[in-house]
Amino acid sequence: MHLILFFLFAGFCLAGAINLLVQSHPINSALSLIVVMTSLAVLYLLLGAEFLAAAQVIVYAGAIMVLFTFVVMLLNAGREERTMGSRTARKVGFPAVVAILGILATVILKAQGLGVAGLRDGITSTEELSRVLFHELLLPFEVTSVLILIAILGAVALARHGDGDPHGNQDPHGNGERTAGK
Repeated sequence: MHLILFFLFAGFCLAGAINLLVQSHPINSALSLIVVMTSLAVLYLLLGAEFLAAAQVIVYAGAIMVLFTFVVMLLNAGREERTMGSRTARKVGFPAVVAILGILATVILKAQGLGVAGLRDGITSTEELSRVLFHELLLPFEVTSVLILIAILGAVALARHGDGDPHGNQDPHGNGERTAGK
C-alpha cells in the first residue's frame, strides 16, 4: 500500500510541477507550488521522516508560500480579470479529489494495526535533530532568511512606479526629467 501511495503522491508532485510551469497566472502557479510542497511532505511521511514532513508543511507550504503569494500580489497591483474558473480544474480536479478521498478511505478502512506505533533503533530524536539544526546549521539557516528578505525588498523596489519616485511622476516625453510634484 505504501508503494501505491508513494506513486500517487509522486504523480501529484510531478503534475503540480508541470502545472506550475504552464500556468500563465502567477497566483495559480503559487498554488501549484503549494501542491508540490504538500505532496513532498506526504512523500517524506511515507519514508518515515515525520519531523521533516511537518517542517515541510509548516515552513514551505505554509509560511514561504504565503510570503510568495503576497509578493506576487504586490507585483500584480493591477485589477484582476474575473473568470468563471478553470475548465481543467472542473474536468480533472473534481474527479481527482474524489479518487484521492476514495483511496484514503480504502487505506484507512483496510489498515490493520492502525494507531500502533513503535520505535526502531537508529531513529534520531527531535532533540538531536534540533541540536544539529540550531547549533551546527544556524549560520546557513540565518543566511537563508536574510536572502529571502533581500529578495522581497528587491521585488518591492522593482514594483515601484518610476525610478524611485513613489508617485511615478516622470516626463511624458521620456527624456528622464520629472514633472513637478502634485
